[in-house]
Amino acid sequence: MKPPGGAKPRSPEFRLAADALRGLRQDLFHDAFAYRPLPRMRVDGPLARRLPERVREYAAWTPHAVITACGLLAMAVASTANQGGPGFGSLVPSLLALLPVLLTLVRPVGAFWFSLAATPFAAVFSGSWGEWPWSEGAFITHLVVLTVVALRTRPRTAAWMWVLTAWYGFMSESLFGAGHMGGNAAPLLFLSALALLVVTVLHVRRTAEQEVTAHQSETAQERSRRTLLEERTTIARELHDVVAHHMSVVAIQAEAAPYRVENPPPELEQAFVTIRENAVAALTELRRVLGVVRAADYEAPDAPQPTLADLGALLANVREAGLSVEKTVTGAVRELPQGVELSAYRIVQEALSNTLRHAPGATAR
Repeated sequence: MKPPGGAKPRSPEFRLAADALRGLRQDLFHDAFAYRPLPRMRVDGPLARRLPERVREYAAWTPHAVITACGLLAMAVASTANQGGPGFGSLVPSLLALLPVLLTLVRPVGAFWFSLAATPFAAVFSGSWGEWPWSEGAFITHLVVLTVVALRTRPRTAAWMWVLTAWYGFMSESLFGAGHMGGNAAPLLFLSALALLVVTVLHVRRTAEQEVTAHQSETAQERSRRTLLEERTTIARELHDVVAHHMSVVAIQAEAAPYRVENPPPELEQAFVTIRENAVAALTELRRVLGVVRAADYEAPDAPQPTLADLGALLANVREAGLSVEKTVTGAVRELPQGVELSAYRIVQEALSNTLRHAPGATAR
């Protein structure tokens, strides 16, 4: 099928190149200097637990200390190999060797661009006509930066950095390396490729461990959920077998009782009707509650949730059972949280039930 507008369909090679350029722009240009501080190392392992508390606090900064030490090493090498003489010419190569490494602690992708851009300046200010394009200090700096940024980003980002480093190194050697003793782009690329390979393996292993841990946690949660659901199902079944059976018998007996007495008085018939209605209502609510208990989502939206608005029906019910009840409302009626209204309803219901059982003939207020 031809695309709309009569345009020619794009070839797979074109789409592959477009995706590659899109990945390059996203990894190395989009928010290249975004602030991404290196988090402290976790010290909750079995070996770290044996350390004193104060030592563990300092041990959490181990990655920062190692990176800073690498930066100081690159700075020392740059200062030792400098042939530009004392003063400003000696300070610039040292700072250009240290700052990109320190920048990896807060802006990793920006540190790569800084290291790459500082390479020619470090070579010029060092005054050395040795290997090109990286001076001694810049060589260590860029290798450390590539490794640290690869650890802090994705393998694809590390691959793009290596490709750009290779392009810069070979272009610099071919264009400006004639007056130097030799080129060091190939050694840098070889060492950085080994470092990136190790980092990629660590990335893959860490990702696999995280997936296994997540799967184990999900399995444990599912096992716990199923165990809880089985326990609730057992409780619901036992309640249904005992309580529901007796409530059904009460409802049936209350319905059949008027027919066993010849010419029963209306008050007796009404009492049996009230008993049956209460038994059926209790049985219905019990089954709804048991359905919620059996459900996997115990906070089901169809769970019975009476509120204070249902107090009128509750009072009418107990009045029919023979209890004299007076309802008094103090203050303005306002809406309360659902949990509060449910608790208040249950308290009133339990109080009226206790009055019916333990104080027949009394008045409730």
